[in-house]
Amino acid sequence: MTTSLTYSQQRLQQLDQQLVATAHLWRPQPFKLHRPEWCTHYPELTEALLALDERQLAGFNHDSEALQDWIGHYLPQIASLRQLCRLPERSSAEYCLPENRFFDGMPGRKRTQIEAFARGIGPVHSPLLEWCGGKGHLGRLLGRSWQQLVTTLEWNTELCRMGEQQARRLNIPQQFRVIDLLQPDLQLNAAGHHAIALHACGELHRTLERFAIDQHLDALDLVPCCYAFGVEHRYQPRTAGLSLQLSRDDLRLAVTETVTAGQREVVSRDREMAWKLGYIELCNRVLGSDQYRPMKPVSKPWLQLSYSEFCHKLAEREQLQLPLETQWEAAEALGWQRYDVVMRLSLLRNCFRRAIELWLVLDLACDLESYGYHVELGTFCDRSVTPRNIMLSARKMEARSEIRSTD
Repeated sequence: MTTSLTYSQQRLQQLDQQLVATAHLWRPQPFKLHRPEWCTHYPELTEALLALDERQLAGFNHDSEALQDWIGHYLPQIASLRQLCRLPERSSAEYCLPENRFFDGMPGRKRTQIEAFARGIGPVHSPLLEWCGGKGHLGRLLGRSWQQLVTTLEWNTELCRMGEQQARRLNIPQQFRVIDLLQPDLQLNAAGHHAIALHACGELHRTLERFAIDQHLDALDLVPCCYAFGVEHRYQPRTAGLSLQLSRDDLRLAVTETVTAGQREVVSRDREMAWKLGYIELCNRVLGSDQYRPMKPVSKPWLQLSYSEFCHKLAEREQLQLPLETQWEAAEALGWQRYDVVMRLSLLRNCFRRAIELWLVLDLACDLESYGYHVELGTFCDRSVTPRNIMLSARKMEARSEIRSTD
């Protein structure tokens, strides 16, 4: 007897097959390789990428659809992958808009995100359980809108204290619990609750998904983020029969798109990459090898030093003696030249970010479906608000039936 696959399972299998077939395009990292092997197989694409001017490069970095259209002229398989990654927008549901003072002290982008989340989940019929809630802004908004009790779970004591003050000021029934949600054998009595989480990182959203199943939660609305957090070596999928294996580096690729960084942050990020690349070239000369050596994270204050001081700090940490006759201006210039090449060749990898992210979310969706949940995936806001805009909404089938019978 065969069981027909759900839409999510079919889509996951198709993504799995295509990502495996194209791994030679997205897995090699130009930061670690002077020329990925695909450059040899696709010389026209390589030449076109390297010929992009700064305006074109910036445009493609901020417009993933335009990038996929352009690269699709050289690689037709990009079009089918892009089609698989299309998601509907979540239906915009009415909710009780609070007075302006409700949002006092909340950054504008955060407010936009939580209001979009509130419109995306629809009516709430159960007490709310806010996972990794910080100050509890999201839980407070939904609790007020749907007249539900809210329990906010957060490990940071100070954020809980500030959230409690705001809840009392607004007279909203919201309790906070200081708790490490990644502790072994987590004990929480939350049966019958509706769990919510906006940008829960890595293992935190994976733990919530399993918690929802174990506790038979009525509903779950989750927007995942930072998929590499909590993964030591390789991601362990929930769904059987998948062929794709994702390393920590692969998981990081899924979240490299940023639209919210300020100009100062962008300048610092670019300098760090260029300086690291220049340092790697220096090390290769000393060691007589082009093999990439893993590098620990750089202390941010080092980026305020001169380039020579920066390199000497790294060399001291790695117990490496740099050449005394180093021409530091030329060495830094070489790093920036490598940076220009890396940024352009990396555009090909960027075409696969959404596919990897959706594969990860679909893996969670299929797991929930196997335990009796009806699951919907969609975008809850525009990517200009946040690139992590995939919302997973799961409803226990029995709970859905009960709600329909009382409507």
